[in-house]
Amino acid sequence: MLKIIMMILFMFPLCLLYNGYWMVQNYLFLLSFIFILMNKYSNYFMSISYLFGCDLISYGLILLTIWIISLMLMASEMIYKFNNYMNLFLFNIILLLVLLVLTFMSINLFMFYLFFESSLIPTLFLILGWGYQPERLQAGIYLLFYTLLVSLPMLIGIFYLYKITKTMNFYLLQNFILNYEIFYFSLILAFLVKMPMFLVHLWLPKAHVEAPISGSMILAGIMLKLGGYGLLRVFSFLQLIGLKMNYIWISISLLGGVLVSLNCLRQTDLKALIAYSSVAHMGVVLSGLMTLSYLGMCGSYSLMIAHGLCSSGLFCLANICYERLGSRSLFINKGLLNFMPSMTLWWFLLSSCNMAAPPSLNLLGEITLINSIISWCWISMLMVSLMSFFSAAYTLYLYSYSQHGSFFSGVYSFSGGLVREFLLLFLHWFPLNLLIMKSDMCILWL
Repeated sequence: MLKIIMMILFMFPLCLLYNGYWMVQNYLFLLSFIFILMNKYSNYFMSISYLFGCDLISYGLILLTIWIISLMLMASEMIYKFNNYMNLFLFNIILLLVLLVLTFMSINLFMFYLFFESSLIPTLFLILGWGYQPERLQAGIYLLFYTLLVSLPMLIGIFYLYKITKTMNFYLLQNFILNYEIFYFSLILAFLVKMPMFLVHLWLPKAHVEAPISGSMILAGIMLKLGGYGLLRVFSFLQLIGLKMNYIWISISLLGGVLVSLNCLRQTDLKALIAYSSVAHMGVVLSGLMTLSYLGMCGSYSLMIAHGLCSSGLFCLANICYERLGSRSLFINKGLLNFMPSMTLWWFLLSSCNMAAPPSLNLLGEITLINSIISWCWISMLMVSLMSFFSAAYTLYLYSYSQHGSFFSGVYSFSGGLVREFLLLFLHWFPLNLLIMKSDMCILWL
């Protein structure tokens, strides 16, 4: 594991080169391929070195992190083109990569907490430094305070856990089953805000709308997964109290998913629509995970990886339109079939993945999650079916409103995509549909 960390650390000097942008990006791709070839992990921690190790859950999420971050540099070409503090940007991104990889590699609960919270800082700098509108200050404050408010109880909970069990190691903590209500709430809340669960999700649409494309991609692709990953880790010793209390979060998430899906149907901002759809998807992930069943755990993991690729790709598409037309409004981004005919295929492919059409990994994740939620309580079938229906409805709304219809009269031209953009979208879509072939990685890890 240390060889991966060292390779990333040695990229820091490259960020300070005058023309090192594409070199860093190529190195990141190289790193992701090296990491793919290291796929030897099982459902217990391997490659243990000091505080770091890796098992299948970590492996998938670290690979997703490196992949999304290399695609972020590909998407943020404008920063390179206009030299918008390019070296600082690169430095920030590599710092974020180091912190995220260390988060997923930690086998010590306290180290996990430390890196989990540290990854907030580079994200905040991304939004404040390279965001578009002046409201990005407000978005940054929202992000900071939502996350910091709930992370202090978690820290106290971790110290309390250490006082009882005398260990912080995830693997050793599995031997304990704890049954304290306040402890449970303090440990879980930080992850619920990060997911984000409905009712504490307000920072997410704000942060997404104000963030640059790289910020949106990392938020949708990785930051939302930190919460789910943390929950997968802590439920190994919170099973007993979880069986008593989890119905609260499941009911909030299922109801919230339906309400957020309805909210998606009245959005006029491309980015806000995709951001709210993320909240709805993560609601399903959270509900499935909270059932504590085998299917729920595995399905939530698959959907987290699928959503990371799919949502990130949709944000890239929204950004491509924003760069051409200078607006994210659906009233201006319409009839794009006439303006960018070649992009319509990618809109179609990624939108269909978003509503879990086969053969995407989203389908696998959603089927397993729906099974787990309905086997937990058959009454939840009502909310799950409404959610599936509205998910298809707002995705169709997004696709048909932006691609079809009369052309906005202010735009008199025709634009092809760049090869870079097609490659970027292909690298989101291809793994998403290829991973279904290797779905045992996602389903058989417990």
